[in-house]
Amino acid sequence: MPLAPSRLRAVVTLGLMVAVGPWATGCHRSVRVDLGEDRTVEAGVPVELGSKEPGAPKVTWEPGDGTPTFEGARLSHAYARAGTYTARALVSGEEVARVKFTVVPRPVLRAVPAQARSVLWIPRLRGNLEPLVDFYERLIGAENARQELEATPLMALLLRGIDGGPSVVDPDEGAGFFFLPEFDGTVALVGVTEPEAAMEAVLRAAQEAGHEVSPLEDGAARLRSAEDGEEMLLFTDRGYLYLVVPESPEVPEDGAPVQAMAVVPPAPTTDMAYPRQVVTGLTGAGLSEEPLLHELRAKVAEGSVYLYSGPPADDGEEPPPLRGVFASLSVKPDRVDLDGFMSSTRPLFQGASAPASALLSQTALGPVAAAQLSIPPEELAKLAFGSPGSERRVRTLERWRERGLDAEALLKALRGDVAMLVYFDAPAFLKHLIQNKSPEVRGSVLVDAGLTSAEPVLRLIDEHLEASPLRYQAEKVAGGKVYRTLLKGQPVELKVGPERATLVAGEVLEGRPRGDVGAALRERFGGEAFGAGHVSLMVDLGQLRADLRATKAVPGVSTAELVTAKSFMGALLEQLTPLELGFLDFSLVEGGARVKGRLTVRDDGWESMR
Repeated sequence: MPLAPSRLRAVVTLGLMVAVGPWATGCHRSVRVDLGEDRTVEAGVPVELGSKEPGAPKVTWEPGDGTPTFEGARLSHAYARAGTYTARALVSGEEVARVKFTVVPRPVLRAVPAQARSVLWIPRLRGNLEPLVDFYERLIGAENARQELEATPLMALLLRGIDGGPSVVDPDEGAGFFFLPEFDGTVALVGVTEPEAAMEAVLRAAQEAGHEVSPLEDGAARLRSAEDGEEMLLFTDRGYLYLVVPESPEVPEDGAPVQAMAVVPPAPTTDMAYPRQVVTGLTGAGLSEEPLLHELRAKVAEGSVYLYSGPPADDGEEPPPLRGVFASLSVKPDRVDLDGFMSSTRPLFQGASAPASALLSQTALGPVAAAQLSIPPEELAKLAFGSPGSERRVRTLERWRERGLDAEALLKALRGDVAMLVYFDAPAFLKHLIQNKSPEVRGSVLVDAGLTSAEPVLRLIDEHLEASPLRYQAEKVAGGKVYRTLLKGQPVELKVGPERATLVAGEVLEGRPRGDVGAALRERFGGEAFGAGHVSLMVDLGQLRADLRATKAVPGVSTAELVTAKSFMGALLEQLTPLELGFLDFSLVEGGARVKGRLTVRDDGWESMR
């Protein structure tokens, strides 16, 4: 039965729609591109989109970060900067698929190979690099610091970033350097947003500094130092710029190369291609998921710079007690604080400790330097001479015997607590400066050691004084002796008793307030520094400056002369060093040892001495 004209038109129209289908508005509806779920990726690390299958449809890829579109069945693209981007697949200008990427900075430890056993790094340049550079400038001078930093290929790149100018350094990523056990040298790295531009910037700076630059076909480049001819390798990988610096081989004074003995294990390679192969072959999380690193990280404070060193390589002998070290440096423009933890497989020093020094408990306040060693003598001997019966200990003790010293007897006489205090005598110093027109140190040094027996110490001192041209006086006292002499015009007195040996050298400490120096230092630095079981050291140049400022009159010296001398010393000290304070403390704790430290510089210029 023939169709009516109207029905015939409807059937034809429907047939055309079925036949033409998706081509009625273009072919894009027949192209299927599965881009997966929206996801988070790391800056610099390529993401793969599309299909590797033969005959897969070609589309136009639009990464969404302002970079040019790409035609093909597959896209490999790395997002240079953190942010949120939508990648789209287009056919004939119309979208057929999209996916959203949340791009986050790539952590620096994920760019460090897991084989690395030691690494120092800044986790994020923004907010951490600026105070580090400020502190370094105050430490050695702004001009000197800039010259040294800019002479280092990667540091010039970093400085440009913190100076506020255009930079290809990623401020939200990190920088650092690491050591590979199989490579004799250092590998530095820094996060960058534009790898090619970063390479060009470093190579340009190297050429300006006089280095020889040799680009390689694979995108890397060799640098030859203008000063010593040493070569370095520069390359990029997944958002980081790497600089490989091999260690120079040691050459004897006569110029002959060092010959390796057959019994010496093969030395690590200096071939710069090796660390590059390790870096480019890196898969997974690199060093960032090292269990020991995370275990130790939890034991130290937050910082601007971190240091991690893993266990030493297994050499087949008894494993060393040290498992690993983790430390943080909190950096401010005028101060650096160190907090470190050393993990051990067994108690260090056999878990034993010595008492705190009696010298620190009641003496003159205001030392410019203080040190205490509180370690059992035998443990100290192991550090100095080696373990009992070891070849190193036998050789060392024999050398001491050849000089007439019985080190074993001396060690047995020590209790394990040794302390030293140094004081500055500002009036005597200024008087000598004015009268002799030259600076000469004036002050006092106190050294105190606890003893279990005085006899070995007295015998050692007597033997050496008898063979010495030094003129001295000796006086017997209850249980010991007192020795007196002059050194460079300064009085020296050594008193040896049944429980203590005390040395006092220099000016007499009269007129100074007395108190518990150890308690004052613990209150100042916190914790139990300068206490039992601690090895502590402090140098306080701020106290030296304060002693100079506090000197208002010196007998036999006019006010005008005193003011001139103080002004001269102020200018001299300002030129010599900006250091204000240095402090370091080592103590045993459960699972290892704790290390604390501090270094400060003057916050401003030299204050008036008048």
